[in-house]
Amino acid sequence: MNKHIIYSIVILLTITFVSCNPTPEIEDSMLDSGKISYALPDSLNRNLVSRYLANPTNVQKETPVIIAAHGYTATTFEWEELRAYADSAKTFYVSQVLLGGHGRSYEDFKKASWQDWQSSIIEEYIKLSDLGFKKIYLAGSSTGAPLILQMLKSELFSKHTNPKGFFLVDPIVVSSNKTLTLVGLLGPVLGYTTVELDNGEVGKWYVYRPQETLKELMKLIDLTRRDLEKGITVSGNFYMKVYKSSIDETADPVSAVMIYKGIKYEPSLNKNIDIEMVDSKIHVFTRLKGRPQISNKDNALQHKAFAEMEAKMKQL
Repeated sequence: MNKHIIYSIVILLTITFVSCNPTPEIEDSMLDSGKISYALPDSLNRNLVSRYLANPTNVQKETPVIIAAHGYTATTFEWEELRAYADSAKTFYVSQVLLGGHGRSYEDFKKASWQDWQSSIIEEYIKLSDLGFKKIYLAGSSTGAPLILQMLKSELFSKHTNPKGFFLVDPIVVSSNKTLTLVGLLGPVLGYTTVELDNGEVGKWYVYRPQETLKELMKLIDLTRRDLEKGITVSGNFYMKVYKSSIDETADPVSAVMIYKGIKYEPSLNKNIDIEMVDSKIHVFTRLKGRPQISNKDNALQHKAFAEMEAKMKQL
């Protein structure tokens, strides 16, 4: 048997014996509790462009807007720095969607499917389209990326305002954590896994990951990988930029290559996809708040990515 597989089984079995209680003990300070402010619906009013610009002017309709989708177990916090950049630049808007089932409670998270996670992205996209925004972009970090790719595979965009472009940051199509593939086998025994958060992340990420949600994550990335292997043919003349940290403990760098090869433009269109392997060890390097030991290099990489997004939106 492959030594990596043996190692994975040993690790999972160890976790199983250490944490086999199907219901974790949740403290009020955790996002999992549903009792902290980050999970309240009122916070969404300041995040969604469709809400605070519900009656846009003609100038606002012509201003680019990025719908930003965060990753698995996270919240809109993951895109706060892009929102701050946009507020300072005043050249585009950022609409921070909270994925379905996220940011509410452990039980709500446990019950949500990956389609539920995706639903809030779709809802905000349709609302912005119906409000008349003409320059809509979508940005996805980590799990947010395959959720957006699944939207691209569907006929959704052809029925509304065609997005002008996509920005994907550390997309997960192939997981770097190979133990994730065994969740279907050991998940029911395991119940849940636990992640250790830094002090600045407490209350903004789930601490506990129900095995049901890990299965949904595997369904999503496996489906997206198979779709890309077959080829996702698109008809829209959009731009796509994929940023991928060269060293990433969550999303294997091959994910970026699979996206580049797997997105097929119709013969009448020129392929317009850029892939950049970023010299970073941070998963989702565009989010630095809450992390310990951030370097000047990390800040420079984040600013460079945001500036490139802004510049590209001015060109398109």
